Amino acid sequence: MRIAILADIHGNLPALEAVLDDASRQGAERLIVNGDLVNRGPDGVAVVRRVRELGAELTLGNHDDLMRRLMERDERLPEAFHHDPFWEANRWCARALADAGELEALCAAPMTVSIASPGAPSVLISHGSPRHYREGYGRYLSDQVVSEIHEMHPADVLVGSHTHEPLLRRWGRVTIINTGAVGAPFNRDGRAQYLLLDLEDGAWRPTFRRVAYDVEVALAAFDTRDYLSRGGLLARLFRDEVRDARSYLVPYQMWAGARGEVLGEASWQSFVEGHPERFGPVEPWPDQSADVMPSEA
Repeated sequence: MRIAILADIHGNLPALEAVLDDASRQGAERLIVNGDLVNRGPDGVAVVRRVRELGAELTLGNHDDLMRRLMERDERLPEAFHHDPFWEANRWCARALADAGELEALCAAPMTVSIASPGAPSVLISHGSPRHYREGYGRYLSDQVVSEIHEMHPADVLVGSHTHEPLLRRWGRVTIINTGAVGAPFNRDGRAQYLLLDLEDGAWRPTFRRVAYDVEVALAAFDTRDYLSRGGLLARLFRDEVRDARSYLVPYQMWAGARGEVLGEASWQSFVEGHPERFGPVEPWPDQSADVMPSEA
């Protein structure tokens, strides 16, 4: 059995198409999309429709759910999400999905998908962890947290996404895997990244795939319609994260919050000037169409 698990597409249609083509060439028999199909990039509607036509299994991602909560004006969201101009790019994406009639079905996805095969270790897939879609499996995940998650959700293999960086870690008899991101990787390799799981001799073998695609086409999509002009600084940050395969929004948001700065052009410029190490030259990515990450395979 070979299963393709992909996540964090974030409205990046060219990246999704490249991964779907590669997964087909690799002989994947089952397709699971592990949340965050939308937001960040402008082609969320096309991404949702493409995944739906394939009949892929879905889990709910935090960005998927954010779209619903924005349209419902959920009072549990920070008030700024509803009114602050900085967050207009999120609202733009939510309106596009709602207007296209794609929001309700997307947000009906379950929090987890299980893989059960006789004689094989059990697999539990969730966008973050099974406890919360924002609790990602990242490099700083402590043994205590792994223990707590496994005690609440005792699967042999825990597969997550959310952090936009691939991860393979073993804790006792438990294997923790992060799929990496299709549409906006944060590991400075801009190729679309996803996971293959193979059942061999009663065990699951993970293979991390990274697939080259036309990033310029994905970046050009930000200029279509009025996304970049309406979305302002946030839309530009999302675009630059795709271009550079680096995380900009979260470090900037945390920095601004710690200093009591208002999110906007002035504080962004201060952040850039104060953190030159985050904005150095971007190394060219290898041009092969697809390969396996040697450090993870």
